[in-house]
Amino acid sequence: MREFIVEADGGSRGNPGPAGYGAVVSDAATGETLAEAAEYLGVTTNNVAEYSGLLAGLRAARELDPQATVHVRMDSKLVVEQMSGRWKIKHPAMKPLAAEAARVFPPDRVTYEWIPRERNKHADRLANEAMDAGQQGELGVSPAHGGPPARAKSRVGEESRARGRSASASRAALDTPAARPVTPEPSGPSAGGADATVSRAEAGGTPAGKAADDVRAAQAVATPGTETAAAHGPASATTASSGWAPADMGPPATFVLLRHGETPLTPQKRFSGSGGSDPSLSDAGREQAERTAAALARRGTVQAVVASPLARTRETAGIVAARLGLEVSVEEGLRETDFGAWEGLTFAEVRERHPDDLNAWLSSPDAEPTGGGESFADTATRVAATRDKLTAAYAGRTVLLVTHVTPIKTLIRLALGAPPESLFRMELSAASLSAVAYYADGNASVRLFNETSHLR
Repeated sequence: MREFIVEADGGSRGNPGPAGYGAVVSDAATGETLAEAAEYLGVTTNNVAEYSGLLAGLRAARELDPQATVHVRMDSKLVVEQMSGRWKIKHPAMKPLAAEAARVFPPDRVTYEWIPRERNKHADRLANEAMDAGQQGELGVSPAHGGPPARAKSRVGEESRARGRSASASRAALDTPAARPVTPEPSGPSAGGADATVSRAEAGGTPAGKAADDVRAAQAVATPGTETAAAHGPASATTASSGWAPADMGPPATFVLLRHGETPLTPQKRFSGSGGSDPSLSDAGREQAERTAAALARRGTVQAVVASPLARTRETAGIVAARLGLEVSVEEGLRETDFGAWEGLTFAEVRERHPDDLNAWLSSPDAEPTGGGESFADTATRVAATRDKLTAAYAGRTVLLVTHVTPIKTLIRLALGAPPESLFRMELSAASLSAVAYYADGNASVRLFNETSHLR
């Protein structure tokens, strides 16, 4: 029985970002390279690219000899541990990829080994060549993204390569925002209260990076500030951390995102940004803040409180911080978008008075509200810079950020690597809670509560 070595790798420049994979099949006895495969995948994540490389390598090995045994070597600790059955697969997009990889050969004929990145240079080079060529426009994207395959060089049959490319691309589509366009449904402020706007924020995603052991935090859903047993690694070693993360990643910087309580404008669904009347909380809003404070006090995990400079957020933060025994820091970058001449108006009133400006604003994140307001592109740039600043300042800590709809939606979208259209599907009630955990490798995971009762 023949034995093959499969070395595979994948990468994403942006995570998600322009991605590609490389795979090499060699003879275990002689070391001879028998097959190579590489492909530009378009925009997707590191995890999808790595699994796509694994699938391409396994399929190439099967085409050479379906009765062979295979030893897989990868520098992705995540893929190796998941495929070996030692780590639970939590991320829903990873489960079908792992299941498909497990079907290429009978499980008893495939073994997995983690190797350092420097020992996986052949596959890494192929993956980077695919990404380089794709970004330079020399080669098309994979079928799932609307074009021909980028590159596939192999001694196996062309028909097999086509099957492998198509299948890996379809799996990649499971976790690729660009492959799942969402038709916007402009809903204006009615989506979530006074400043629950149709956020068109656009900015770059979270930084790319391969951490030690290449563990992807996005495989798990972070529970902000909760000490949880991380079911990772041999013998199910238990490690306490803030959220779900392997021990070697360290605790994340966790931002618990709290939208301020109601103001008099909230029930009327009026634009209320940073350029308007700066309303204070209503009686209902203060009651919401008190309930949130009680829920967070019971949880006991918030270590700092940071608020937008606007009155409604500072008031909400003050109520919560007093209950937690903490001080409130003010961060200018957390303020709401300036809606210019639309401040205080309903969506219908803006539609009636400024139809052309509204249409332009709904169509492009670069468009500004009437009267020199702030575009969502500018908001996203500001929010991303604030995120980076606060992540560095509060590494390993759980921080309550009391802010507004547009900054919260933007933080969540960027953490998920989702397209701007995804923001049309988010609704943030007054005093609602969400959370984003930022890990050492630049990845992030999101948890949505949206009701303070979920913390009880």
